Amino acid sequence: MIMMFVPKMDAAVSSSLRVGFYRRSCPAAESIIARTVRRAVSQNPDIGAGLIRLHFHDCFVRGCDGSVLLKSLPGGPKAERDHPANNPGLRGFNVISKAKRRIERICPNTVSCADILAFAARDSSQILGRINYPVPAGRRDGLVSSFNEVTPNLPSPRLTADQLIQNFASKGLSADEMVTLSGAHSIGRSRCSSFSDRLYNFNGTRAQDPSLDRNYAATLKATCPANGGSDPTVAMDPATPNRLDNTYYAELRAGRGLLTTDQTLAESPATRGYVDMNARFGVAWAGKFARAMVKMGSIDVLTGNQGEIRRRCSMVN
Repeated sequence: MIMMFVPKMDAAVSSSLRVGFYRRSCPAAESIIARTVRRAVSQNPDIGAGLIRLHFHDCFVRGCDGSVLLKSLPGGPKAERDHPANNPGLRGFNVISKAKRRIERICPNTVSCADILAFAARDSSQILGRINYPVPAGRRDGLVSSFNEVTPNLPSPRLTADQLIQNFASKGLSADEMVTLSGAHSIGRSRCSSFSDRLYNFNGTRAQDPSLDRNYAATLKATCPANGGSDPTVAMDPATPNRLDNTYYAELRAGRGLLTTDQTLAESPATRGYVDMNARFGVAWAGKFARAMVKMGSIDVLTGNQGEIRRRCSMVN
């Protein structure tokens, strides 16, 4: 059964974006995006996780303006997508481009890439977690993408709970919403380099992170050798890697959080209570996730005559 959540939007969201924005100008837009996403995720479930992450990385740098989709220009400054936090880890660019091409054939110069990305993240949540929600739209596409703006804005995988709370607060999101959105780590994969220090050199001690379950650590070490070399990937959630659900929080309580930013949520007094509640009440967490995704999708959006509607998502017009 698909759970449909209708988030209560605050004034900041409802005044600039609205549900059904393309109902008259391009009524087929959402269905075209949904079909494109469903086809891609059916072939590779990791694409769904990638699209949710892509939306998050877009919104946290310059707001939800599709800037993460822009490619670097030859001889020019590097764009966001070339930053190590995004490259080679981010996935789903081709899905967004494919949806855009299909929409442009019937509704040219109408639907923004930033909105396509927001719809695609919702569709991925529906496919992988049966979490469905209306997406307010009306975003415009940004004209700038800056490599140097990624590090100060995106949370690194080694932040403490207090640092995460501060980072999300700078985007207008609460500690509860931060923990709720972290549940997206119940799907997708991460490279060994993002957490290998927890296995072999915790806090420079050449020891293992004591908060990490020993059996889980042994499994990770089998994939991620101490001597490095290649940088393989492992599932973010060992229990339900292809299902967006609250099992992630039960794994945190058992010491099976993959990243430092995962496990710290269960260890810190500032966030432990949210983890416990989300682990116990899956339906309530899913509703909070839907509301938090809508709120995140309204961060510093461009609307009206700001920005542009790109013809191709990877370059400005």
